[in-house]
Amino acid sequence: MLFKKSARAKFREQKQQHRSNHLRSLFTRNHPKSVISEQFRTLRTNLQFAPNEVDLQTIAVTSTNKGEGKSVTAINLATVFAQQGKQVLLVDSDLRNPSIHHNLRIDNRLGLSNLLVGDYDVVQVVRDVKTSNLDILTCGPIPPNPSELLGSQAMTELMEKAKASYDLIIFDTPPVLAVTDPQILANRVDGVLFVVRSKVTDKKSATRAKELLKQADANILGAVLNDYNHKNKDYYYYNYG
Repeated sequence: MLFKKSARAKFREQKQQHRSNHLRSLFTRNHPKSVISEQFRTLRTNLQFAPNEVDLQTIAVTSTNKGEGKSVTAINLATVFAQQGKQVLLVDSDLRNPSIHHNLRIDNRLGLSNLLVGDYDVVQVVRDVKTSNLDILTCGPIPPNPSELLGSQAMTELMEKAKASYDLIIFDTPPVLAVTDPQILANRVDGVLFVVRSKVTDKKSATRAKELLKQADANILGAVLNDYNHKNKDYYYYNYG
C-alpha cells in the first residue's frame, strides 16, 4: 500500500513538472507583459542590432551541457520574433534527445528526421501552433545516424528551402560537450546563441564549449544567462545579460 501511494505521488510530481515546463516554455505567449517576456524582447533587439556581415536568418541555440535551458530559450525567442511579425520556423535539430515536442505538447511522429531521409515533404511535417507566424518542425523519430543526417546534402537543401519561406529559422541543437552535432550545424547557420545557466554551468566547461564552436568556425552571437534569481519574483526563471 505504501509503495502504491509513493508511486502515485511520484506520478503527480512528474505531471506537475511537465506542466511547469510547458508553462515556462510558453511564457512569452501566455504572459506577454511580464518582465520575463520583456527580457526576451531585449534579447531579440540585441540580436537584430548586433554587428554582422550577413543578415541573421538562421540561428542555432545551444549550451554546454543538458539542463541549461537552451530549448525553452529557443521556443520563447522564436515566439517573440513571431510576435513582431516575422515568419519564423523553429526546428528541433536535437536528433538524439529532442524536447521541443514535449515542451509544446505537440505530436512528434513526423519531423526533421523524416524529411532528411526523404520520406515526406515539408508541408506534411511542419506544424503550426497557436502563435501567429510561428511554425514548428519537431525532431521526428530518432535516427541511428544523427550526425550524418545533419551534415547531409538533404539538410543543406532543407535549409535553403526554409530560407525561401521564412524570415528566421531557429535551430535547437544538442549541447556542445555532449556530441559533435552542434559543431556540424555551427558553420552552416548565420550565428550561434550560447545558453549558460547560473550556478550550473562552470567556467571551464563553458570555455571548452566555446573553443569547440570556434574550431567549427561558428559565428558566436553572444551568451544568454539563464535561471538568474533576483529579489523580484518576476525574475524567477530568466534574466538575460
